[in-house]
Amino acid sequence: MLSEVEQRAYRLLVRLGRAGAADLVAHGAVPPGQAETVLESLRAHGLTGAGPVHQPLPADVALGDALLRRQQDLRNAQQVVAALSEEYRAHTRRRDAEHLVSLVVGAGPLRQRLREMQNDARREILWFCRANPLAMAGTENDEEGSALARGVRYRAIYERELLDKPGELDSILESVAAGEEARTLPTLPVRLAIADRELAICPLVPDESRGVGEPTAALIRSSELLDALVALFESYWERATPLGAPGPPAVDTLLLSLVVAGMPDKSIATHLGVSKRTVQRRIDRLMDQAGVDSRTGLAYQAARRDWLTDQPRP
Repeated sequence: MLSEVEQRAYRLLVRLGRAGAADLVAHGAVPPGQAETVLESLRAHGLTGAGPVHQPLPADVALGDALLRRQQDLRNAQQVVAALSEEYRAHTRRRDAEHLVSLVVGAGPLRQRLREMQNDARREILWFCRANPLAMAGTENDEEGSALARGVRYRAIYERELLDKPGELDSILESVAAGEEARTLPTLPVRLAIADRELAICPLVPDESRGVGEPTAALIRSSELLDALVALFESYWERATPLGAPGPPAVDTLLLSLVVAGMPDKSIATHLGVSKRTVQRRIDRLMDQAGVDSRTGLAYQAARRDWLTDQPRP
């Protein structure tokens, strides 16, 4: 609104109370030969009275209307930009919709896509692992080890039924030892794998339809649908029980993980290679350590004390 020279001249007028062209030059506010032009510009803006000796006028009164007009112009420009941007996005979505979601049909192509997704991942893999995998069992996932080794973070949630499958729990614990963060829940809503929050693979055929046709999955790229799938994963992750997480030295964290996950004593004994009676004695010891007399109380105390997280509480 005002040039730098005009601002210096106006500030000098305010300090002096009134001044002429010679005063501005004498105080170094403006270069010689420009004083009259600067004063005339200030008068045109309503910041001074008539000369030859000029008296400053309030800036908020003189410039307030101009500022309001500029603010209105800016709001109008923002509305135009918003409207044009929305029109661009709408046409882009319609034009590129077919590129956001595509289909993969068949167990072989689906397995290959899962391998490529892990090989291409740079930061993170999120995984819902349901019982009875469609294309790739955990024991067949050779890509995870190399991805973990190059720094890709893996977070996987396993259905409890999957833990009872021969060899699955041992495979999961090996992955945890390599760096995977594993949790478990009684059930999961869908099968899902997400890489770098940029690509998701989500099988579309429900379990009851298996055997009727080839497994079919959707490849979902960056979109609101992908954002919703990431949010779905995070909401289940918060509720899931950690598997094999480190706890206090005296706490048998694997046993505690399986108890909190709801596995029966017989299955726990099978996985740990001990007798059912041994499992019960070790659970009793954990309950004594937690100061409770029920498994429900043990699960509550394990959560309260963070026995199944990386930062236990006292």
